Amino acid sequence: MIILEEVKTEDIKELGSTAPAEIQVLTIIGQIEGHQVLGDENKTTKYEHVLPLLAAVEESANVKGLLILLNTVGGDIEAGLAIAELIAGMSKPTASLVLGGGHSIGVPLAVAARRSFIAPSASMTIHPVRMNGTVIGVSQTYEYFARTRERIVRFVTANSHIGRERFLEYMLRTGELANDVGSIIDGQEAVDCGLMDQLGSLADALAWLHGQAK
Repeated sequence: MIILEEVKTEDIKELGSTAPAEIQVLTIIGQIEGHQVLGDENKTTKYEHVLPLLAAVEESANVKGLLILLNTVGGDIEAGLAIAELIAGMSKPTASLVLGGGHSIGVPLAVAARRSFIAPSASMTIHPVRMNGTVIGVSQTYEYFARTRERIVRFVTANSHIGRERFLEYMLRTGELANDVGSIIDGQEAVDCGLMDQLGSLADALAWLHGQAK
């Protein structure tokens, strides 16, 4: 278990977290690593590090809010949803800020916070569920994909202002991605469609959190 008061330089290096403060910062970068360990050449966010940190933030009387900085290409669905569910279930004010990109499973992570911000230059990729490795070509495989997709759709629509049909339209759009299905939307479009709450910067996200903390 990670006790917040013990978050030192090593944790800053591994987790992107800061020393104990009224607003705690968590960075989610690179690829979300799940049960499979990725190679050393990959920038990763390890869910086994993030989950206890979130629990420590929720438990600490010294922390009044959490800022999540996102620049991720996506990654493991189970790990991403686990982190997103913890963020969404926190009683303390939480704000997310998408910088660069919040792609794939990064979309649920971005909307999990109570208030979501996105930089004007950032983008988000919305696409169907994918799987690496051997896939058995039977109907049960497609049913599994459909159920997993539904979990993502339900979470995103429950934690943002985008409607189910609009989100599925982005997810299943053809002709936009080369050799793929889905959509890439920029910061303004993410706000206009209701996926993200507002365009903003670090100062905007921190100002909102400090306001909630008071």
